Amino acid sequence: MIVVTGATGNIGRPLTKSLIAAGQPVTAVSRGASAPLPAGAGLTAVRADLAAPDSLAPVLEGADALFLLVHGSGDGLDAAAILGATKAAGVRRLVLLSSVAAGTRPTLSAYDGFRTLEDAVTGSDLQWTILRPGGFHSNALAWAPSVAAQRTVFAPFGDIALPSVDPADLADVAAAALLDPRHAGQIYVLAGPSISPRDRAAALGAALGEPVTFVEISPAQAREQMAEWMPAAIADDTLTVLGSPTAEETTVGPDLGAVLGRPGRTFALWARDNVGAFR
Repeated sequence: MIVVTGATGNIGRPLTKSLIAAGQPVTAVSRGASAPLPAGAGLTAVRADLAAPDSLAPVLEGADALFLLVHGSGDGLDAAAILGATKAAGVRRLVLLSSVAAGTRPTLSAYDGFRTLEDAVTGSDLQWTILRPGGFHSNALAWAPSVAAQRTVFAPFGDIALPSVDPADLADVAAAALLDPRHAGQIYVLAGPSISPRDRAAALGAALGEPVTFVEISPAQAREQMAEWMPAAIADDTLTVLGSPTAEETTVGPDLGAVLGRPGRTFALWARDNVGAFR
C-alpha cells in the first residue's frame, strides 16, 4: 500500500490515479481543504495533518511507501517526528517533493523547510528519492480571474524564461520513484521546457482562441499582490528567484526526460487541457 499526502492537489490527484491504475492500493491523505477524492476500488481517502505527526500513525500502518508533499515549503514542520512516524510504521520507501531552490538558494529563508526535510530524509535509512521541480505550469491558475474577466495577465519579469513542469509529468515521475527501487538515492531536478510569462500569456490566448494581453508590472506591485496570500518575506524570496535566476535555475536538465522516457509536456499543451479554468 502507498500513502499519498496532498492527494487532492494538482500533483496528488494524477499520482493517485496513476498508482491505482498500476494496481497499487492507495491511502489518499488530505487536510480537508480541497474536494475529497471519492473512495473506490483500491482507494482509501483519509484526513490527516503533517503538522500533527501523531495523526500519521494510523494512516501509515501497513504502508510500503510514502509520497511526502508538504504545504508551502514545509517550514515549521517537525521533520524528525514525521520521519520517526514513517519508520515506526515500517514504511520502506519515501519520495519527497522538494524544490530546486532548496539546492540553489541556500541563503533564502523561504526554502529552509525543504532543506530541513531533505536533510532528515537523506539522513534516514529509508529508500528515498527527492524531486526538485522549479515552476509548475499550474502556477498560471493564479492568472485565471484576470484572464477570465479582462483577457489580461499581470506579472513581473515578462521576458525572463524559466523551466516549468506539468504537474501530471511530476506525478508520473513520483509514481516511477514509488514503484521502482532503482530510483532510490536519487535527487532529480525536474525542469520542463522554459517559457517566459509573456509567452505563457500568448499560449493561454491560443488555447482560448482570442488574444490575451500581457501587462508587465513592477516587482513592488507583484510583491504587494503576493503578500495578500503569503508572508512578505517569502514573496521577496520568490521574486528574487523569478527576477534573478541562477544558471542552474534556467537550465533544462536531463532528469525529467530520463525518468519519463519522453520530453516534458509544454505549457501550451497544459493550457489547452486546462483552458476551462480561464474562460
